[in-house]
Amino acid sequence: MATVLNFTPTPIFRQPIGLKKRSFCIKLSTQSSDTPSSVSFKSENSISAPPNFSPPKPKPFSVRPDKILDIVAASLALFFRLGTGVFTNGYSASFVSKDEIPSDQYALGVAGFKVKETSKLGPRPVQPIEIYEFESCPFCRKVREIVAVLDLDVLFYPCPRNGPNFRSKVAAMGGKKQFPYMVDPNTGVSMYESDDIIKYLVQKYGDGNVPVSLSLGLLTTLTEGFAMIGRMGKGSLYTPAKLPPKPLEIWAYEGSPFCKVVREVLVELELPHIQHSCARGSPKRQAIYQKLGHFQVPYLEDPNTGVQMFESAEIVEYLQSTYAL
Repeated sequence: MATVLNFTPTPIFRQPIGLKKRSFCIKLSTQSSDTPSSVSFKSENSISAPPNFSPPKPKPFSVRPDKILDIVAASLALFFRLGTGVFTNGYSASFVSKDEIPSDQYALGVAGFKVKETSKLGPRPVQPIEIYEFESCPFCRKVREIVAVLDLDVLFYPCPRNGPNFRSKVAAMGGKKQFPYMVDPNTGVSMYESDDIIKYLVQKYGDGNVPVSLSLGLLTTLTEGFAMIGRMGKGSLYTPAKLPPKPLEIWAYEGSPFCKVVREVLVELELPHIQHSCARGSPKRQAIYQKLGHFQVPYLEDPNTGVQMFESAEIVEYLQSTYAL
């Protein structure tokens, strides 16, 4: 077997996966944990940004008036899931003098103080974990929450209903169309079943402990379902779209309602995307701050067009204009 675990899962364990043998032809090159794998897809589509497109300026802590109801509805999940997916593992925070944290370091400012945040993260995978899932599935949401808690980078293959590209790949690899389905190219492990995926991820890339909110069996599943009431059906059905040559990259985390409305569209358009998790306590917040002089999520980079942008409402419009048929 590719790895030794301290639990007995029901998923499928395989020998290390030969990616060149997959019928949908992706290319992965091993790099450092700070750099996502280079992935390309067979695509005959010509991708370009909308004419005269200009990324908007970021507006921290603001909601575009026509999107207020969407954000409020997406925020209901925070209540039902008690904030699971908002904080990284071992998160702690304290108020310190604003002079204690240098100006070139990311920190949330509150009433003349700054919030010093820390976390306790486990080993980092060299290549992004691959997960086949869709937004409006409660079992998939469980896995997305642990991804945020563990601060993992994940290559998501969206599998909306009637999606032509990746649902059939799951059946070919694992034997059935069931979601979520995880492939870890670092170990050769692949599996179904959300609870087993969570146990595997916390043992391999965390401290071995499943958060209480994700270990309550039926109660966890029910609250995951309730969390989707405000956005029922969103991120579920396929909208015909161009398949991009390369996956998009998004900095986001499961607990953010702004990120949720963007992921819904990524899934509906069946756009593969590398998600750089950056819940509170993530060191990637500092990385974005150093790179751009500003931190805000969601943040999108599209290697197919060169577009880089903040602002969830405008990201949604950009994705629809660029990829929807």
